[in-house]
Amino acid sequence: MGGSDVTETDVVDLLRRQHEQVRELFFDVQDRTGTDRRDAFERLVRLLAVHETAEEEIVHPLARRALPDGAELVDARLAEERRAKELLAALDGMDTDDPAFIAGLKDLREAVVTHARAEEREEFPRIAAEFGEAERRALAAAVRLAEATAPTHPHPGSETPGRNLLLGPAASVIDRTRDLIRDAMGKAGVR
Repeated sequence: MGGSDVTETDVVDLLRRQHEQVRELFFDVQDRTGTDRRDAFERLVRLLAVHETAEEEIVHPLARRALPDGAELVDARLAEERRAKELLAALDGMDTDDPAFIAGLKDLREAVVTHARAEEREEFPRIAAEFGEAERRALAAAVRLAEATAPTHPHPGSETPGRNLLLGPAASVIDRTRDLIRDAMGKAGVR
């Protein structure tokens, strides 16, 4: 799976569907064990990383500029995203069968779901009202493009568009190379 297998053409629909995928992946990780849990968690890490990067590069700057009180709204979302990235970074690479992983996963799920609800309640409806259908389609395309080149692991501290643009390309190459090596080792039976 790339950043998303979602085909919605409206940015709000695209982001909401990705939120649903994230929620489903949390249950997959929680309900599985062994390599199935690890594989589900790797999918969750990737989706969260690319999704948040695209929001930080495309959606939040737009909301900051275009919405009344957009700066306050976006600052609150960015603080939530940083907290979630910190939790995700702490879990990324842990043994997924470790009891500490399960406890951390619960904290991460709560942070991510709370963040997603805030976006769905406070940001997305206002974007839908502020921008026309053609603009929302263009934004969906921009989000998909950002996701295609985004880092695939969390990088706390890179929540602004400038930091994402500065750090993102190098982090993306490193992350995607690491993913290829991990996948090749998995296929060879080495973990």
